[in-house]
Amino acid sequence: MKVIIIRHGKVDYDWKRKYSSGEFDKACIQYDKSPIMQMSYYIPLFNVKQIYVSKLSRSRDTAMEIFGSREFICTELLNEVPLGSSFNCRIELPLWFWNVTGRIQWLFNISRQGESQKETIARARKFVELLNTEEYDSAVVTHGFYMHILVKEMQKVGFRISKSVRNYKNGDYVVAEK
Repeated sequence: MKVIIIRHGKVDYDWKRKYSSGEFDKACIQYDKSPIMQMSYYIPLFNVKQIYVSKLSRSRDTAMEIFGSREFICTELLNEVPLGSSFNCRIELPLWFWNVTGRIQWLFNISRQGESQKETIARARKFVELLNTEEYDSAVVTHGFYMHILVKEMQKVGFRISKSVRNYKNGDYVVAEK
């Protein structure tokens, strides 16, 4: 079985440099609703039987750019790990601060974030079980942070990963084989 895991295309959204907590939370919601930009994808195509996408539009839109109007299986199991402000604050703090502190809270399973690390790992395991049950050559269009978790969970059950990437850029992919 061969699975190509693709990070969605670049999102047409301009982040500000600083946000209050409320502004950051609104910006994250707006980012999730924003369209992707046109770009070229250099994806090795093979005869995929299933194409999985997340419930976020940027995943589906990327799949449409790559695979055309084929049928996609849309699942929340592939959604990005939600991110929100780490505490309430009216002072505008740098974007990097909100990103880092939010992910630290996720790492330590702090309930302020929309999902804990434990929940994300369980979600990724559930998707890997689905892939193993169906045993189809597949394409998966998902999100950068979640991709790291998904790839690790796939490796744990015997998938070989084509390349190790520290930071998946928009349109990047890895091939997993079992």
